[in-house]
Amino acid sequence: MIVPLIITATGLFFFYSAIGLAHTYAGIILAHAMLGIPFVIITVTATLAGFDRSLTHAAASLGATPLTTFRRVILPLILPGVISGALFAFVTSFDEVVVVLFVASFDQKTIPLQMWNGIREQISPTILAVATILVIFSIILLTTIEFLRRRSERLRGVTPG
Repeated sequence: MIVPLIITATGLFFFYSAIGLAHTYAGIILAHAMLGIPFVIITVTATLAGFDRSLTHAAASLGATPLTTFRRVILPLILPGVISGALFAFVTSFDEVVVVLFVASFDQKTIPLQMWNGIREQISPTILAVATILVIFSIILLTTIEFLRRRSERLRGVTPG
C-alpha cells in the first residue's frame, strides 16, 4: 500500500516476464488481486477483532456444526467487513492504469486504460459519460460501505459515540 505503483508495476513486469505471465489475462488478474489484498486484510481483520468468540461457543453448545456456526453466526456478523474489503479492492483495481500499462499487451484493454488513452488523444463525450457513471458508481459504493458499517455496529451492539 505504501510502495509507489510505478515500482510495483516495474517489479511485476520483470517477475511476470521471468515466469511467463507478462501480457496475459492471468497476469492482469493476479496483479489486480495483489493490489487489492491489503485492503481486504485490513477490513476483515478489523471486523474480526471486534467479533465475540463466545457466540461460536454458544452455537456449539446448542449442537450447531462448525459449518452451520460459520454460515448462521460468524458470516452474518463479519459480512460487512468482507463486503467493505471487496469494495475497496474493486475500487482500487478499477482505478489502476499504471500496472495495466506494464503488465498487459497492446491488445488487452481495461476501462481505465481505455479512458486514459481517450484522454491522451482527444477528450470525447464518451469518456466524459463514462467518467460521470464512474463518479455515480463511486458514490453508491461509499454509501453502501457506510450502510454496512452502521449495520455491523447495530448487529454487534456497538453504538457510535
